[in-house]
Formats: sequence, C-alpha cells, structure tokens
Amino acid sequence: MREDIFASYRFCPALRWCAALLLAGTATAGIAQDGEPLQGEGAPTANVADGTEKGRGTVYEPAYFAQFAPRNALDMVTRIPGFVITEQRGSARGLGQASQNVLINGERLSSKSDGARDQLQRIPASDVVRIEIVDGTVLDIPGLTGQVANVVIARSGSSGQFRYTAGFRAYNAQPQLYGGQISLTGKSGALEYTVALSNGNQRFGADGDIIITDGRGDLIETQATKFSGGFDNPELSTRFTYKFSDSVLANLNLKYGEDFFFEETPETATSLLRPRRDRIADARERGPEYEIGGDIEFPLGPGRMKLIGLERYERDEFESRVIDSFDDGSLPRGNRFTQTNRIGERIGRFEYGWRMLSADWQLAGEAAFNRLDRASGLFRLSPEGEFVAIPFPAGTGGVTEDRYEAILSFSKQVTRTIAVQATAGGEYSRIEQTGSAANSRSFQRPKGSLSLAWTPGGNFDASVKVTRKVGQLSFGDFLASVALDDDNQNAGNNALRPVQSWDFNIEANRRFGPWGSLKLEYSYRRFEDFIDFFPLDNGGEARGNIGDARSSRITATGTLKLDPIGAKGVRFDVTAASASQNVTDPFTGLERPFSNSTIDYIEANFRHDIAESDWAYGAGLFSNDNAPYSRRFEIGRGGEGPTFVDVFVENKDVFGLTFNASASNILGATQNFERTVFAAPRPTDEILFRETSRRRIGPIFRLTVSGNF
Repeated sequence: MREDIFASYRFCPALRWCAALLLAGTATAGIAQDGEPLQGEGAPTANVADGTEKGRGTVYEPAYFAQFAPRNALDMVTRIPGFVITEQRGSARGLGQASQNVLINGERLSSKSDGARDQLQRIPASDVVRIEIVDGTVLDIPGLTGQVANVVIARSGSSGQFRYTAGFRAYNAQPQLYGGQISLTGKSGALEYTVALSNGNQRFGADGDIIITDGRGDLIETQATKFSGGFDNPELSTRFTYKFSDSVLANLNLKYGEDFFFEETPETATSLLRPRRDRIADARERGPEYEIGGDIEFPLGPGRMKLIGLERYERDEFESRVIDSFDDGSLPRGNRFTQTNRIGERIGRFEYGWRMLSADWQLAGEAAFNRLDRASGLFRLSPEGEFVAIPFPAGTGGVTEDRYEAILSFSKQVTRTIAVQATAGGEYSRIEQTGSAANSRSFQRPKGSLSLAWTPGGNFDASVKVTRKVGQLSFGDFLASVALDDDNQNAGNNALRPVQSWDFNIEANRRFGPWGSLKLEYSYRRFEDFIDFFPLDNGGEARGNIGDARSSRITATGTLKLDPIGAKGVRFDVTAASASQNVTDPFTGLERPFSNSTIDYIEANFRHDIAESDWAYGAGLFSNDNAPYSRRFEIGRGGEGPTFVDVFVENKDVFGLTFNASASNILGATQNFERTVFAAPRPTDEILFRETSRRRIGPIFRLTVSGNF
C-alpha cells in the first residue's frame, strides 16, 4: 500500500504542489476561531451548516450566485468553489446507504435512474434558500463522507423553466436538433410537484483510415472508414411530495422513457493481394424503460421510520449486421446478431433512526430482487442472400439475484471538532441462472464502514473512511455475446462471484476565502475476486474472477478566483487525477493496470463573468490517458485525444433568456485505436496482424438557450 501511495504522488507534479498548499492550510486551521467568517466581497460565511451543533460548514446564499444568473439549482451547485457532484445511477447495488454527495432539504436522492444533476436541473433557482457544504460524517445519514452539498429549497408557487440545445459537427454526423428539457414545479397546499419532459439528443461520428500490418510491420490492408451515429432518450419524469403533517412526509417518483440508438460504419478495404472489399456495418437499439419509486417517513416510538420502495424495468432490442462484398465477383459474406434484454429490479427498504447515548443510531434493512431475461440470435448470410440462424444457445437464458441486507449505523459528534460514524452488517444473496448453463449459488458477505471527520475551523476540514464493499455483478457476463465488428465472441460464465473490496479514502479541504478553495483526495482499494476476461479450457474467453487486485488514486480539485486583485468575475477550476493499478493478467501471468481504466486525467476551465454586464466567456481543456485492455487473442488501447479544447460566449439576458454558444475540439483531437491480434491464444509471439487508426472528429458547435416562465 505504501508503494502505491508514492507511485500516485510521483506521477503528477501538480498534485505535489496542491498537497503543499493544503498542508499549509492546516497551520492556521488549529488556531482559527470557530465560526470565523471568510473574508472578501461576496464571499459566503462559514457557519453551522444546519443550525445545530453537529459540525461546521460553509453556507452559500443566493446572492453569491447572482453574477452567474443561474436558472436552476444545478447552475448554482456547479459554481461552488472546489465542489464536484458525484453521480450514482442504475448500476449501483440496490439503494444501500447514501453515496451521492447531494441532498435536498437534508434528504438523500432515492431515485436510481435519475442522477443528482437531473434532479437539480429541475429545481428553479428562485426556490433555493441556501446551499450548505458540510462533511458527510457529521450528518446523521449513514454512508456519507467528504464534502456534501445540502440544497435547502422552499417552494413559492408555480414556476417553469426550459433549456434547448442544438448543435452540429463539421464532419460525419447529423445535426443535433432536439435536445433539451422543460419542467414545471409548484405547490398546492400540502402537495409539491415537479413535472419534466426531456430528451438526451446526441450525434457523433469520425472518419479516417485503419491501417492493417503484419508482425513485421508490412502493410496488409488499408480500410477507409466513416462512421456516424447518435441516440435520443425522451423521458417524462414526475415527483410529488406530500406533507401529511409537520412530522409525516411522503414522496412519489414516476419516470417513463424510450431509448433510440443507431450507428453506421461503411468501410472500403484495399490490398495488393486481395480483392477490394466493401463493408456495411450497422447497429440499432431501442426500447422502453420506467421507474416507480416512493418513500414515507413518520415518527415511531423514540425515533423515525422511513419506508422506501422502488420498481425499475428496461427492455432493450439490439441488432447489428456486418456484410462484406467483393469486386472479384465472389459471393458476399456477412453475419447478423440480435439480442433482447429484459432487465428488472425491485427494492424494499426500511430505515429506523433514533437518538441514544448522545449519538444518532439507525437500523436499516433492504430486500432487492434483480433479474435479466435474454434472448440472443446469431445468423449467417447464405449464398441466396438471406440470413440463416446459427445455433447459439449460450446467449439465451435468465439470471436472477435475491439479496437481503441489514446494517446498523452509529454517528456521534465526539468533540467540538471531531465526528465519527460507524456501520456494520452483512448481506445474503442467492443467484440463479437458467438456460444452457443453469446454476444456483448463495453468498454471505460482511459489510461496513468507519469514518472520522475533523473540522477544526480556520476554513479547513478533513475526513478519513474505511469501507468493506460488495460489488454489483453485471448479469450480461453470465451469458454469451458477440461483437461482429471486432470479430470477438464472449462466452458466458455461470460461476461469477461478486467483487469484494476494502476501500480506504482520505479527503482534505482548504478554503482560501475570496481566492477559492482546494480539495485533495486519496483512495486505495484492495479487491478480492476481481473481474476481467480470463481463458477457458476450450480456447475461448469469458468474463470471470481473476484473483486479487489493488488500485490507488490521488485527485486534486481546486478553484482560483481573481477578484482580490481586481479581476472581478474571473475564475479557474481544475481537477487533476493520477492512478496506480495492479492486477495479474490471467493470460500472461504479468502485472498490469485494469483494462480500459483511466490512469491520468485533467480538466481545466476558465470563466470570466464581466462585471456590470450580462456577458461571460471562457474556455475549457480536457485530457485523459486510458490503460490498455487484455484478451485471449489480443491486446489494445482506445481513446480520444490527446486534448480537447473548447471555448464559449454567453449572454445572460437576451429578452430574458440565456444564450450560450460554444465551439469544441478546436485543436483537432482524434479518435484513436490500436490493437495487436495474435495467431494463437496468448501468451504467444506469433502476431496475426496489427490494427491502428487515428480518425478525425472535427470541431463541434452548440447553442443552448435557457429561460424561465
């Protein structure tokens, strides 16, 4: 573990400077007086976050955000110095304890298909009373640690807002014309409501040559490609909150949506030794999804009981085709693959909290029932030009998991500056598989955590947390699948076990008054039963448990504001991360990083809100480096870059609307891919071919118009 710490620290010199600044902040933290305000014009005051003795925080009033002319709560939260929203969506294991670092009126967000950004975007800025930034350990919500934003809102009648986004790319992609959201919020007596209609509308594409060479580097084939695609996700979301009394509150969430995805990749291959080949490759996917969720909280005995229920369902209809034709008159060749997935999840949960021995206690229990029903079809193009079915029984079947867990939590403010939170419990799960590889197994796993928060004042706080986790299996790994465009097939694995890990996290925050803030995070994870591709006895490969693994990551997030030197409205936001990972490759026995994982990452943004005007402009930079992947017959690496740069200009009052125009990828980042395919199962030195490509993405232009009604 010690070596991993220094490996991450050594990778990024900028992070060493961040650590020095952060440590410098602790020198004054110990002598600062509790409740001391931050200095500077427009700066928020440090305050007790929720008006109780549970810990210090930083409070941001609506006036702080006035220079940005926010339309909704998301516009406000994303302007908080040094704060980054963490997202949790449907892939998480059940509902579990709170993990998203955003609360609404002190309550966690319980939806699984809606992320924090989705829900914040539907809250009008006029309804936000204040935003409190506190360390999650000081709250009586088990599972939270590190910086948490509590958005305090008060409905003040009916109001609406909208956002429309249009865009186009210079090459390869259709225009993006139907993106945006419209929402209405309001209050009628004891009922509060939100209704939102949105569409996630994206278009993408790239073009360029793929170069195929042999093991000696001699050219085999040049493939001229141009791919384009996109997706639309129209959704209708509603949320109803009813206050039966001052102590009884209920919420109901309803959501329905459709997914539409398409991709087309025509290709022309030329070679000195082979006939010219023209390929048609396309993929389509569509299907509905819905979520119904609700909760009710009420007093019971010496404490409060919260009951939560959730039902999710999704159906995906997927089809891909690859057809090759040749200029020498030979018959076309091709394959078709279809897959229908029916995915469901049903959760029931209770949380009973009470006060005892000067501490907050909670007993929580959860029952979760997950299911996947899959039907797959594989077809080959016949000489008559029709697709004929090929037996593919391993791609059809079902997987279910019934899981039960119980967790006891304890939270206490030990001293004025130190808070502790501990959780302990376990889970029982039973996994059953039907189809050609039917199987049934059960597991018992311990779970728990221990976290400590230190808030000495002086604009500094820190927390440390140790967690025992159980990961969520991807049910699709139990069944076989095919990727026609890469000529790869994944076998199913009916013996998969959930990943377990020990997680160690440290977070420290230093606020520099009107200058901004700095956050430094370090995480270390020790995995058991890590999942990646592994070799099968029959020469194939499947996703499976490959043994122990470990990873460490150091992340710095900072905001620098130049108001103190007279550059009013100028700010820089930077997030940089560096990781070290280690797992034993099951094919070669050598140590390597996790397949396709992010190793280094940086995102930097500059924004200037011009004083006493409605204009703002800025620029952003993004770059990341991914690790290679490892499979039975190949290794490779993919990504886009090396660096994306974008610029924007914004006017916050055009007949009462906000107009934002942006140009992205102005430095010409490309889509990059390389792989080496071997003639025999690895490990082997006999190379069948190497494939490399660097395809043009081109500039991307977008216009966003937002307003209220």
